Parts: sequence; structure tokens; C-alpha cells
Amino acid sequence: MKILRTAWTSALIGALGLLLALPGHALTAEQAFAMAAAEDTEARVAAINAATLEPDAGGRLAAYLQALADDAVRTSGGKAYVVQGDAASDPVTGAAATLPADAEEVVNNNYLRGVIESAQAALALASGDAQARRDAARKFAEEPDAARLPLIEKVLARETDAGVKALLARARAASLLGSEDAAQRLQAVQQLAQLKTPETQLLLNQRLRDEADPAVQKAIRAALSAVAESLAWGERLGAVFSGLSLGSVLLLAALGLAITYGLMGVINMAHGELIMIGAYATYLVQALFRRWLPESLFDAYLVVAVPAAFLAAALVGAVLERGVIRFLYGRPLETLLATFGISLVLQQTVRSLFGAQNVGVENPAWLSGGVALLPNLTLPYNRIAIIAFALAVLGAVAFLIARTRLGLFVRGVTQNRAMASCVGVNTARTDLYAFALGAGLAGLAGCALSQIGNVGPDLGQNYIVDSFLVVVLGGVGQLAGTVYAALGLGVLSKLLEGWTGAVLAKIAVLLFIVVFIQKRPQGIFALKGRSAEA
Repeated sequence: MKILRTAWTSALIGALGLLLALPGHALTAEQAFAMAAAEDTEARVAAINAATLEPDAGGRLAAYLQALADDAVRTSGGKAYVVQGDAASDPVTGAAATLPADAEEVVNNNYLRGVIESAQAALALASGDAQARRDAARKFAEEPDAARLPLIEKVLARETDAGVKALLARARAASLLGSEDAAQRLQAVQQLAQLKTPETQLLLNQRLRDEADPAVQKAIRAALSAVAESLAWGERLGAVFSGLSLGSVLLLAALGLAITYGLMGVINMAHGELIMIGAYATYLVQALFRRWLPESLFDAYLVVAVPAAFLAAALVGAVLERGVIRFLYGRPLETLLATFGISLVLQQTVRSLFGAQNVGVENPAWLSGGVALLPNLTLPYNRIAIIAFALAVLGAVAFLIARTRLGLFVRGVTQNRAMASCVGVNTARTDLYAFALGAGLAGLAGCALSQIGNVGPDLGQNYIVDSFLVVVLGGVGQLAGTVYAALGLGVLSKLLEGWTGAVLAKIAVLLFIVVFIQKRPQGIFALKGRSAEA
């Protein structure tokens, strides 16, 4: 089988010049039938080879090869048919045809599928579409074969697209690794060492296991060392970015708690469920956009979901404050028990309305993909957006607390409720607004979390403990401390995960917080003035 494939590849390479230079020839009915139903595998491979030797006029051969790969070909009476759903067509002309009742399905084994894929890649290298050539070159780079070297060299000499040329150069170097000439293998090692990508590291490691020449072995080890050092920087930067991303998520989740717990003294165990409500509000907005608005407007759903998530969670928070929390101020343990029960009620309510299974929230097109900074470092757009969103929300909250009338009332009631009431502050209304604000911020956290994970009834439970840790570590009632604690814990967790694993990293972070609170009970930033004395 290996000899057969090598012979087929060599024949294909020898015909590349014709494929690129000669006028097109149409696929014939005899060729189509032989490619699908020749007597044995060797005959089918030979038929595919013969068809691929000629330039593809009108793209009929490429379309037929794709149909073969998709198992969409049937044969009957010496003719081949392409079947899509209930419709059949002639692979030669593309015209509609009637599928005979006795038509047989064409079966491709794994070897034939590899031959078909290679034929598709070879045809694509002569395509006028740069993306098609890029995909074909990537396939050759991922599946190096020394027999393809003449093919790659010929295409590389006439290729003008920089991306395709880079992939072909990598494919050429990877293919040279399998050469019988030690000098060529040494040249390939030197070329791959310059690329410094995870793919080249894998290729070099694979070659090192089979390499017998001492000089080439030494070159491979040196190249692996250089590649590993370069990739290590990508891993370090990736860990820092992941830490900042996690820290921004923790910051969003903890900001609302910094108000309800840090400023108001309410131990709100339903905070995680308020996060969940924001996520489900985002899901509902997405569903409304998909059902009632044009598809072209779907990517704008997130712009509407942000205020919707805030308002939904704030409304629930306002109801909780008026119905339960306002009777429990000054009794933190009772607020803990009451809000824990409320959290169970909210979870069960969501299960009854939406089901116990997770629901999917799709990223808008402008949040899909990422920025590739290094070969092994890509920064996803959705994570970048969450970091920016967290900073924007932080700035808005800081301005609200420090520069607005509501913020002044909240700070006054927090520091001295009786005196604030004496000077005319409506403390009950201020409590309502402050708790609704904290709940709304939790809703914003849920909206952001919906873009990076599944949305389900248990979503908030994954963040409630971490949110309390962030608020306590940063200093109760201190927004600046919340920022430092969230980002610090995020980065520390991700750095430790690279060394110890996720479970041990979680334990280490928890132990660090326990020791820190033992040494500094007031957190990173301590309250000053009347609040501290109270």
C-alpha cells in the first residue's frame, strides 16, 4: 500500500507542470465511473491519478472529488451520480439526472480517503483562490512527505501570496526531514529551527526518535532548545493574559458584592444567582434577536443584552431588598441564612422556566477569533472584550460612588446611618438603590460570563465563593482593594496552574488568603475614619 501511494504521489508530482500550464480538460464519464467503482483499490487510485494529471476545466473534477470525500456518489450501469439529498446530478456536466433504483453506494476506505484528500490539495495548489491554496499548503505542511518535494518546489517558485509561501516553505522543510540524504535533513532542521512554532517542535521531536546520524541528532537537539526557549515566552505571556482575563471575570463578579457586602454589610448568598439572572437575560435577548429581527442585526444583540442584564438583575435585587433584606440590616448572619434560601428558590425557578440543562449563548461575529501575537499565543477577542468591559464598569462604579449624589448618600449612610437620616437623607431609598446597583452589577457579570462559557442554573455557584474572597482580601468596602485582589488572584492562580495543576493551585491560593487574613484582617486596604471605628 505504501509503495502504491508513493507511486501515485510521484505521478501526481510529475504532472504538476501540466496542471498549471496546459489548457483545461473536462472530466469524462468513464473517468468518473472508474474513480468510484473500479475493480479494486489500485484501479481506483490509478483512475484518480489519471484524472488529476489533467487540468480541471470548470472545477468539475474538484467538485467530484469533494462528492467522493463526502460519500455522496452512487454508481449504476457504468455511470456515476452525485447525490445531494433527494436530488441526483451528472458529475461531468452538473445537470440534473434520474438516479436508478439499483444504484450502489460508493465506499471509501481510509487509504482511499487519504488519496482523495491529497488529490484535492494538489488541485487546490493551482487554484486562483489564495485561501484555497493556503488550505492546501497547510495540509502539506501538516502531513509532510518527501515524495512531494518536487511538487512543493514547483509551486513555491511561482507562488506570490506571502501566507501560502510561508506554509509551503514549512511543508518543504518538513518534507526534507524524511529525506535519505543526511545533508538535506540537516538543512531541514536549520530551516525549521527558524520557524519556532509548536508544529515544528513536534516534527523535530518525532524526527529525533528515528534519526541515526549523530550530526543531525545534535542539530535537532540544538534546534529544539531554541524553539522551546522561544515558545516558553509565549506560554508565560499566555499565562499572564489568562490571569488578567480570570481577574477581570472575578472583578465583575465581585464589584456588586463589594457594594452589598462591603458597603452595606449584607452577606448576600444569592449574589451568584443574580449573576445567573444576568446571563439568562442575555440568552433571552439573543433568542429575541434570532426570532424576530433580521439576521444582519444578530451581532448587535449584545449591545442590547448589556442594559437588559443590568435591569433584570437590578429589578430582582430591588424586590429582594424591599421584601426581605430591609428587615435584616445590622444582622449579617441572618442575611446569610435568608439569602441562601433565596438563592435556592431562584435556582429552582430558573430550572422550572428554562430546564436543568445549560443553554447556549453565541458570540457575535465581532467577538469571534483572536489576535495571534506569537505562534503559540492567541488572544481571543471575547476575553479582550471582557477585560475592557470590566475596566469600563469599574470606572463607572468608581465615578458613581465618588462623584454623584447617590454615591454621596451611600457613603453617608454607610459611615453613619443616624446622622445621614438627621440631615435629610432618605436612608430606606438609599438602601434600595445601593442594593439594586450591586445586583445590577452582578447581572453585568452574568452577561460577560455568557460569552466565555455555558449558561445554566448553577452558573453563579462557580463564582460566589471567589467573589467573597476577593472582597475580603481587598478590604471590606474598598473598591481599589477589590481591583487589586481580583487581578492579583487571577494572575497568581494561572501562574500556579502552570506549575502545580488547577487543583493544587486552587488550594495554594486559598491557603495564601487564609494566611494573609490572619496577618492583616482588614485586607489590602483598611477602612479609615468613622467606618473603621464603627
